[in-house]
Formats: sequence, C-alpha cells, structure tokens
Amino acid sequence: MTRHRRLLRQVRTLGRYTTDEEAERALHAVLAVLGSQLTGEERCDLAAVLPERARAVFAAQIPLPEPVAAPAFVEAVARALNTSLAGARWDASSVLVALADLAGRQFTDRLLNGLPRGYALLFGRADLVAAA
Repeated sequence: MTRHRRLLRQVRTLGRYTTDEEAERALHAVLAVLGSQLTGEERCDLAAVLPERARAVFAAQIPLPEPVAAPAFVEAVARALNTSLAGARWDASSVLVALADLAGRQFTDRLLNGLPRGYALLFGRADLVAAA
C-alpha cells in the first residue's frame, strides 16, 4: 500500500467517510488551507513527510504572513468544502489528526507552538493554558 493510500485510509476511518472520494476531498481542502498557514521550517518539514500527491496540494499554496486563528482556519475549510462550520471542524480534525500521526508527536508539538491558540483541539489534543 502506498503512503498516500495509507494516509487516505486513515482520514477515511477518522472522518467516517463512506467513500475514498469524500476522504480525498477533505484531505485536499484541509491541506490547501494548512498550506496557507505554515512558513519556514515547519512548512518544509511537513512537506517532507507528506506523500507526493498530498505534498503537491500543500506546497501549491502561498503562505500568509501570519497564520489565522483556529476559528478562521475552520471557516476557510468550510468555504473550501461548501459545508457548515461543524462539518468543517469534523473534516479538519479528521485530516489534522491523521497528519499528526504521520508527522509524529515532536513535530506536531513544534507545529502547535507556532500556530495560534486553538489549533490543538483540531489536532486531537487538549488545549491547555499554563496557569499565571
């Protein structure tokens, strides 16, 4: 099984999609929006672990100067998939949890440190705040 097929299967399982086409659509939409959020080392490192077809979608996006807040990320996914915010949160989490598994815990921690607060939940992690 190819790396792309494994990633697609994981997205399909996590998202409970009934077809590969649904999973592929979610994967491409989330990767496109994520590609506009990441810059620098994190962008290069994630691109390096992605299967070729997924990397092409991710890398084709021009990064914004600063990543948007998690709610705006979900809104962008909702627009890309023409779905509700709840549906977009589901799609984003299905893909981002699969990407976190693919990239590993250390990379995901580093990635989350560079993104605005609120993304951890989309990656299937608790969004904890340090006590003042």
